[in-house]
Amino acid sequence: MDHKQQRGDTAIKELPSVERPREKMMRYGPGFLSNGELISILIGTGTKELSALALANRVLAIEEGGLPFLAECTYEELCRIDGIGEAKSCQILSAIELGKRIACSPKKDRFLVGSPKDVADLCMEELRHRQKEYFKVLYLNTKNEITSSEDASIGNLNSSIVHPREVFRTAVKKGAAAIIVVHNHPSGNPTPSQNDLDITKRLVEVGELIGIPVLDHLIIGDGSYISLKEKLLM
Repeated sequence: MDHKQQRGDTAIKELPSVERPREKMMRYGPGFLSNGELISILIGTGTKELSALALANRVLAIEEGGLPFLAECTYEELCRIDGIGEAKSCQILSAIELGKRIACSPKKDRFLVGSPKDVADLCMEELRHRQKEYFKVLYLNTKNEITSSEDASIGNLNSSIVHPREVFRTAVKKGAAAIIVVHNHPSGNPTPSQNDLDITKRLVEVGELIGIPVLDHLIIGDGSYISLKEKLLM
């Protein structure tokens, strides 16, 4: 048995050209590649013992969830993987962050909201795999266009963290005509809790008093969402 058979790995350069991740991408496009192949292109090179593709599969094997783990992985967690050092960890994290920013960026300078689904589509990929609760505020103009957004809090959602004073102070500064609030449930289940309903009620009451209405509160799960407006819960 030769050395390659013992280590159970084949260098990418020794694969047929049509099977090499980079060549496959150029020939067929990125959608044709597996998750491991995409990550192998990111990290570029392997080690003496493992190819870039084998290292990529090690990254995906960190947790049973595979790819969703990468949405929240840390630099330290990646560096603990044999063969993934500082440079490769930074390359992977940079690509993940770019993906998040692209996912949550409106396709136009101002994103027109026509339905709760429009908001869910905008925020789903950014929030669905988060391991903590992110409370996001979307600021709208009089045409129901999102002019900007920001994370108002990160952590377990409660009334002490999400305070109407902070939410509406920024809304006033930005000249918002209305707001939509969105937060995720790390469990993946978007069913609203009593705490969610209580916070929504407080925000709606304050919004009515100062003339900046809360149009909706969306809760994002893993691939699903609930609009409290649609469910007549606000």
